[in-house]
Amino acid sequence: MKSFIAALNSYTGKIFRLPSEAEWEYACRAGTTTRFYWGDDASHTEIGDYAWWLGNSGNETRDVGGKLANALGLYDMSGNILEWCEDDWHDSYMGAPADGSAWADSPRGSYRVGRGGGSSTYSADCRSAYRFKLPPSATDSILGFRLAR
Repeated sequence: MKSFIAALNSYTGKIFRLPSEAEWEYACRAGTTTRFYWGDDASHTEIGDYAWWLGNSGNETRDVGGKLANALGLYDMSGNILEWCEDDWHDSYMGAPADGSAWADSPRGSYRVGRGGGSSTYSADCRSAYRFKLPPSATDSILGFRLAR
């Protein structure tokens, strides 16, 4: 992933990067404060309109755009693919950067943050605030990334 981003930056002359966890959540929430970007959906009756998850994906990732977008026009912010963030994993937000930048330790920590749920996750794991703890070496068919510029 990092070599792909470096090659993309070199080819385009632009700077692409993984989003910080704060940037990712801002993009996912799209101005909402509810459990999901489409509302609280406590009984998970609307999730199928917005996300591919364990209950409707057949345990496979799907082409982007097959569900409804959030208010910013972004698709698949919940479910389908678990997305890498640049941040190192911290158990809480105590001490996190106030400016929304990535919280990366020096030296880098043993785990990174993944957001968004995936096609093999439970509906509750698709909440806008749900976080996953991943070793940087993790590989899986539901892991992917969304770039920031």
